[in-house]
Amino acid sequence: MFKTFLGLETFDTATVIHNRELVESSLTKGLVWMANAQLDNGGWGAGTHNNQGVRDPHAVSADPATTALVGMALLRNGNTLTKGKYAENLKKALDFLIEAVENTPEQSSYITNLKGTQPQIKLGQNIDAILTMQFFTNVISKIDKKDCSCIERIEKALDKCVRKIQQAQDVDGGIKDGGWAPVLQSALANNALESARDVGAKVDDKVLEKSRNYQKGNFDVNTNSGTTGKAAGVLLYSVSGSARASAKEAQKADATIQKAKKDGKLKQDAAVTVESLETAGMSKTEAEKYATAYKIRSAAAIRAQDGDVESGFGSNGGEEYLSYLMTGESLIISQDNTWKNWFEKMAGRLVQIQSNDGSWQGHHCITSPVFCTATCLLILSVDKDIDFLVKVKN
Repeated sequence: MFKTFLGLETFDTATVIHNRELVESSLTKGLVWMANAQLDNGGWGAGTHNNQGVRDPHAVSADPATTALVGMALLRNGNTLTKGKYAENLKKALDFLIEAVENTPEQSSYITNLKGTQPQIKLGQNIDAILTMQFFTNVISKIDKKDCSCIERIEKALDKCVRKIQQAQDVDGGIKDGGWAPVLQSALANNALESARDVGAKVDDKVLEKSRNYQKGNFDVNTNSGTTGKAAGVLLYSVSGSARASAKEAQKADATIQKAKKDGKLKQDAAVTVESLETAGMSKTEAEKYATAYKIRSAAAIRAQDGDVESGFGSNGGEEYLSYLMTGESLIISQDNTWKNWFEKMAGRLVQIQSNDGSWQGHHCITSPVFCTATCLLILSVDKDIDFLVKVKN
């Protein structure tokens, strides 16, 4: 057995025993700070790009992207609309986001009139609808519909976000109006569209397929590197997005091979290849598609953790935290046990750099303590979401 920061030994949250109290203490402080940062209208804000020196969470306007990110962090930490210490905070956030979408004209490209927010400038103009869409799918997946009187409003708002993002898809499969690092906006859109389809939203399969192919195309398994033209020159943003976007298809490829082994169709040492997937029952076209996704996910996730890549822009900003989150989720979704090493390293790093007040700060680009704290909370509690992440449909 190996010793780690968290004492993890198997793909099982029950084994998080040795130093879990350090992470829980960090999460507790972060959640307390976040609850106190909520604005009267139920939202949270990251502030504007032109006034990044403003770090007071009550001195900025609430924006949908940041509110959605916080909402997902509250959900991941055991809160529902009726249970949990922060249930009321979550409910207010949900109300804020539903109203934001409902008050937006159908013909409008966006779900907010706010302009120039840190998430928009750095991630893209569509990031509000993207993260809100992801939040709605998480709510639908995790709450008891009997406890939610507004489920129909959530589903309608979700479909509205889906329509806006599908209309924003560019010819190459990415999402238009990207910011400083548009590849991150496109990667997050891919994840949100996948999740929306899983909960029954009307997602165009062609749009999703084009989105997945765009993300795959950002990483070359032959050179073990990714494109950086739409990643602000930062390889981390590109490869983490490719790893996350390929995770569900990689999971399906591996599950298909494991079932074929169990059924006696393949030898126990059979690898995930086009040939083995065909033997397992896939058509040649399907086998090529899923084998490619498996290769990309595996190689990109490893590359994203290399020291020269993981350093990102050179210091931590919201973009780095988002990239770390996508790398970790890609490992868990594809049931790659190297996630334990990633979690140990990332948890140790985040606990050490947490501010005394419980927040995390960004040191470049997205510097907002609210945005950064929400993302760090999602990273530190990702092990609490294993069952949810692993059971997703393909």
